[in-house]
Amino acid sequence: MLILILLPAAFLLPPGAVAGEIIDGCEAQPHSRPYMAYLDIQSRDKRSCCGGFLVSENFMLPAAHCNGDKIIVILGAHNITKNELSRQVIPVRRPYPNQDYDKEAPHNNDIILLQLERKARLNGYVGLIPLPVAHQRMHPGTVCSIAGWGSTSAHNILNSNTLREADVVVMQDAACPRNPGGIYRDYNPSTMMCVGDPEKGKSSFKGDSGGPLVCQQTAQGIVSWGSKVGTPPAVYTRVSTFIPWIRKTMRMLQP
Repeated sequence: MLILILLPAAFLLPPGAVAGEIIDGCEAQPHSRPYMAYLDIQSRDKRSCCGGFLVSENFMLPAAHCNGDKIIVILGAHNITKNELSRQVIPVRRPYPNQDYDKEAPHNNDIILLQLERKARLNGYVGLIPLPVAHQRMHPGTVCSIAGWGSTSAHNILNSNTLREADVVVMQDAACPRNPGGIYRDYNPSTMMCVGDPEKGKSSFKGDSGGPLVCQQTAQGIVSWGSKVGTPPAVYTRVSTFIPWIRKTMRMLQP
């Protein structure tokens, strides 16, 4: 179903866990999610992609493991292979990972604030998504949505040219059990959300990292990690936990 963003830094994740792509989704209506961003990430030894979302004219949020030596943000895109007139291409001036993020243990505090080189022009194709109230929690059973340009299945290594989307369900924290040897052993309910009903099969997977989990028109989560074969639930960074840090950092950096 849904595909999200490309091969963000799956090599940073331990065996059995991967960064996300969307499983069992459909093509989104063009430009129906104007906050969506496509990140072209360049590092010394590789080039990869992630998703992200615009939270102000000059700041956006993806996952912290979607960092690199150089990041180009593409806004206003639907088909990422076409030079659409709606597109805005803006380099990242500076990334600001959360101070508690550790790239050697990339599951926890997987959030980064990207300051853009210049302000985005807000219009019908490029817009903002509201952030949640600090420490707000979505009740289990809440239906949310995800979107991105990643692969469409665990068997398809190619990413989608067009933005795709899917609905997913917020699960109880117990659905991501912390077994010492299990794939969810790093799950932390204070900084993470467990999302995706195993019976429905819809989930984020390889290539979706950094994209938003949208619940009630707010960005409640960020695609972070999950099962190696793409079976739900997947794990999302809990944005509401980091609202004080986001607000403080943005105020500090505003001219």
